[in-house]
Amino acid sequence: MKRSGSPTAQAPHEASGHQTLSAYIRARFDDFSRSQKDVAQYIVDHLDEVAFQTAEELARRANTSSSTVVRFSQALGFEGFPELQTSAREEFRRRVAAGSGSGAGHGLNGNGASNAAPLFSLDQSEFETAVAADHVNVEETARRISRRDVEAAIDAISQSRRVLIAGTDQMAFFASYLRHLLMLLDLQAELVASPSQEALSRLGRIDSETLVIGLSAGRPHPLVVRAMKLARHRKARTVAITDATLSEVAKLAQTRLYYSSNSPAYVRSHTALLSMIQALAYGVYSRDAEQYADRIKAFRLK
Repeated sequence: MKRSGSPTAQAPHEASGHQTLSAYIRARFDDFSRSQKDVAQYIVDHLDEVAFQTAEELARRANTSSSTVVRFSQALGFEGFPELQTSAREEFRRRVAAGSGSGAGHGLNGNGASNAAPLFSLDQSEFETAVAADHVNVEETARRISRRDVEAAIDAISQSRRVLIAGTDQMAFFASYLRHLLMLLDLQAELVASPSQEALSRLGRIDSETLVIGLSAGRPHPLVVRAMKLARHRKARTVAITDATLSEVAKLAQTRLYYSSNSPAYVRSHTALLSMIQALAYGVYSRDAEQYADRIKAFRLK
């Protein structure tokens, strides 16, 4: 059917052979500006929220402006954000309808939501709201994680002669903690957390026997992207741990682990990320618990 006047919420579907909104965004992702990519990543990873958020709320979550959200909507062929949101709601409803038959065995109701009692009363304090968001993030991460990808990451860590962990700014702490956990298992792990001469020399030693793990939140730091590109060029194994499935770090990695970081606060939530890091280290430990047991006891960690 021919379209007349301004583009409508059907524009992406018509232009791309009845693709869903998420698929259409993925297909055009490389054409977007840096700010538009932030919006695109958030929409693809949080379609259920975008379906009911205002443009201002989406902009805040994607760390951009509401005008960027509107321009992004128009770049997709919509008249504005309300038309994009209509398309997001349609896709979300189809997902819920497709998954409603499989919720019985997983503690889900017909809408795909948990049947468990809420953590707090409806009149939550700011503290309780933040804790509740962390709880949801861990559940969302567990629901979306792929066992195959987790096993691949654990295999890579266990089998690599050297592990290089890249994470800057807020990710530097988590990169350092993952390094600490691996060193407790007597694995050779190094850290790249800043563009210092020492860190750059570590990048220079990446080879085919190195595993490079890149950590990112939102838009990845250029240093982490550089580490992943160098690893690919030198045929090193790569793992991305990221809260954006369309991030450049994820696209460069052989194995991708996604975590949810939604938060009502002024910073992202890292609860699910911390849980994932500890679970990965435990997975490595479990591959040869007898070998590691005496070493762990020596540190009196438990």
